[in-house]
Amino acid sequence: MQKITSRKKLLLYGCSGLGVNMLNIIIGSYLCSALVAGGFVDHIAEWTYAGKDLVIPAVWGVIILVTKIIDGVIDLPFASFTDRLKTRWGRRRPSIVIGFVPMLISFSLFLLPLSPDEGMLNTVWFGIMLGIFYCFYTLTMLTFYATFAEVVDNEQDMLFLSNVKSVCDVVYFSLGFALIPAFISMGINIRIIALIFMPLSLTMLIPLFLLKERPTDGSDKDALEGMEIKTLTLGKAITESFKNKTFIFWMLIAAVLNFGMQLFLGGINEVFSTVGLNMTVVMACSFAPVPFTILLYNKAVKKWGLGVAFPGVLYIFSIGMVVMFLCNRIGPTVSEGVLTVIAVAGSLFVSLSLGAFFSITYTVPSHLAQLEYERTGIGVSSMYFAVQGLFEGVAAGLATGPMLMLLKDFNRIELLPLVVIAACSVALIMSLALPKTVSGMGKLQSEKK
Repeated sequence: MQKITSRKKLLLYGCSGLGVNMLNIIIGSYLCSALVAGGFVDHIAEWTYAGKDLVIPAVWGVIILVTKIIDGVIDLPFASFTDRLKTRWGRRRPSIVIGFVPMLISFSLFLLPLSPDEGMLNTVWFGIMLGIFYCFYTLTMLTFYATFAEVVDNEQDMLFLSNVKSVCDVVYFSLGFALIPAFISMGINIRIIALIFMPLSLTMLIPLFLLKERPTDGSDKDALEGMEIKTLTLGKAITESFKNKTFIFWMLIAAVLNFGMQLFLGGINEVFSTVGLNMTVVMACSFAPVPFTILLYNKAVKKWGLGVAFPGVLYIFSIGMVVMFLCNRIGPTVSEGVLTVIAVAGSLFVSLSLGAFFSITYTVPSHLAQLEYERTGIGVSSMYFAVQGLFEGVAAGLATGPMLMLLKDFNRIELLPLVVIAACSVALIMSLALPKTVSGMGKLQSEKK
């Protein structure tokens, strides 16, 4: 694949997944809930499809769980599919198209109930559409992430591309959790909001124009540019991924990190629910500075390497959690203004880390995949992202499922920041044992220059 050396093109390329990820937030966080009226108090007509249940709640809950499990498992065969695809147009662009079109169709059909009343017909219909959406969303984004290791020419470009993607993550998080509630308060129905944001998905067409691939079907004898790309069966690709001890060790760190971050994102609203804080302000202070904090993290990586910068942001994130824990404890004893100032201070500490957390999940797997390719000629970058998705998915499920429910059931939700701190501490200790191939990322390249 031809490398993208222009920073402007890399900037554009990094924005590709913004719209598709936005659709994923809308369907997972809003549309699935909009089928059941229970739990909504204000703006029920806007938050739901019809102001009433359209699916059988108990069955719908099981279907959501099943589709999430499928979403995690399907990563592996789809990774093998895109790595081994043989067409005259290459591997990645056809894979993106194969995933993108059914994803948009299923998202559109998810907005259309088959019946105006609650029943099994709607429940099964929405379950099928949700399953199709998750499957082809996975194929689309998995293919896109796999190209990160293929389109850049050096570590600094890899870091730049990952940072751009991290900023885009902040953008769609902000759009999803700040702008959508604002639209609801204006009386706009959630289905109309979904249609408003749907054109953003067209950003995924960017790779179709920027990627320059040669045929993989054997029609071009010079397509491999002097190096034969080895393709693997699904079983062998999984085996190769798990044989890489450095990669698996990183997966364990990423899983622990994701456990803490998802617990924070999923439960911080409950933590502050009893002290009267405006969560819009708190979360805005956590996410708004992230583009700037990514630049600081990037400078730290260039100066000291990932092996120093990453433990540093884990430590800073833990400080933010300590502040938020104290904020919850002293909430009833101080004024709202003082409490808000303290919470904002903690949020700023959190913002110093969130950008790094987003960035590192793209940087390290891509870096390790590139090293593996250079060593063996085996291209398993998409499989690496699939395995990472599996590890992170299990961690996120444990965090937002059993752990969060346990804290809520025992009425000890105020302990959530302490659990996050414990997860960060484990990840920090593990990161100190990272091999130089990972801990030296960024610093090694800058020294060469």
